[in-house]
Amino acid sequence: MPLKNKKNGHSVAPLVAAIDIGTSKTACLIARLEDGSPRIIGVGHRRMEGVRNGAIINLEAARDALVNAITVAENMAGETIRDVVVNVSCGKPQSETVSVDVPIGGHEVSRSDVRRLLLHGRKAEENLERELVHAIPVGFRIDDTKGIRDPRGLYGDRLGADIHTVTAEHGPLRTLASCISGCHLQVSSFVVSAYASGLAALVEDERLLGATVIDLGAGTTGVAVFQGGELVHTDCVPVGGGHVTTDIAHGLSTPLDQAERIKMHYGTALSAPGDEAAIVEVPPIGEIDEAAATPVPKSLLTGIIKPRVEETLELVRGRLEASGWLRSAGRRIVLTGGASKLRGLRELTGSIFDCKVRTGRAYPLDGLAESATGPAFAASSGLILYAIRAHQDTIAGALSTLAATHEPTQTGVFRRVGSWLHEHF
Repeated sequence: MPLKNKKNGHSVAPLVAAIDIGTSKTACLIARLEDGSPRIIGVGHRRMEGVRNGAIINLEAARDALVNAITVAENMAGETIRDVVVNVSCGKPQSETVSVDVPIGGHEVSRSDVRRLLLHGRKAEENLERELVHAIPVGFRIDDTKGIRDPRGLYGDRLGADIHTVTAEHGPLRTLASCISGCHLQVSSFVVSAYASGLAALVEDERLLGATVIDLGAGTTGVAVFQGGELVHTDCVPVGGGHVTTDIAHGLSTPLDQAERIKMHYGTALSAPGDEAAIVEVPPIGEIDEAAATPVPKSLLTGIIKPRVEETLELVRGRLEASGWLRSAGRRIVLTGGASKLRGLRELTGSIFDCKVRTGRAYPLDGLAESATGPAFAASSGLILYAIRAHQDTIAGALSTLAATHEPTQTGVFRRVGSWLHEHF
């Protein structure tokens, strides 16, 4: 849980901390809550090692990178953190809606009835074969009446709810928890990366009317569908901006670091009339003499980038179509993640999905440098916003003892629905 430190016998404002673990970079943010509002007091980010497609494949290398980022953030803040909120892009996150209901005997629905219903969702967690990451109520019903956002004060015989559960494979998630514990920290909550990005990048109307966040990282592309103010679907495909870099390195026979540089400076997802005449200097592998660089037309570079980006977006589109959420969540897409900065990506996405597209930015947290408010830091900001909501969740604290028998990577249905209950009621 978030910390409340004491210095010289005097209480100070509590802290919340978040760690954003990506395939290419990791970031640690520490915020102090002052009158309920966050102020960033520590930031550390480092190149990530030991991670492939969002999953840890080298525990020691990943832990070293995390320790470096955490140490920088703690030194900047002048504080030591113990608990963190951590993003999840590994373990093949999957969405499923679980329906639960309880009898209410025809009386008026009270807050205790809502609480009893959501606690009844524990059976959903116990029956899952995968690790539970989120459990979010997305709509209530009384008898045959559906689509109720606040059932209190209404009458009926049975009170029900649809709970959107997000799960991940046990192994990758427990490896992630082990890596965090190796940094002498505890995970207070796991948050799916695209969900965190949506919390930071979407405006209220987008969450209410429906919008899809496509979070393009280096190793994975996450998807989060919002509707009615809630996360209603999430997914993740194991392809990202790093695959574009690898394609460039192979196609132009250049080192990976040079391929990344070329992608950022000259890369585009759409062809332009002048691409054939434009020349890009490409350093070959093994050469240190800049004069040995090979001139190639920009059209060749675009011809490498565009197919991979199209493949990624078509894969996301196909997954959304198969889930039934392609059209029903509104015709608006918000792009986040470091790979979303590729030129021409917004236009290509709009063409493939036939909808309005914009590039999202991180929530402007007080104390966060302007350089850390771009789409690459949306997930980091969203994790802090999630941590703040968890800190303010008094009901979750009251219910925490009910989840005490669960393993460290499972905070239980109780704490997850507690945050929702506290926020909405």
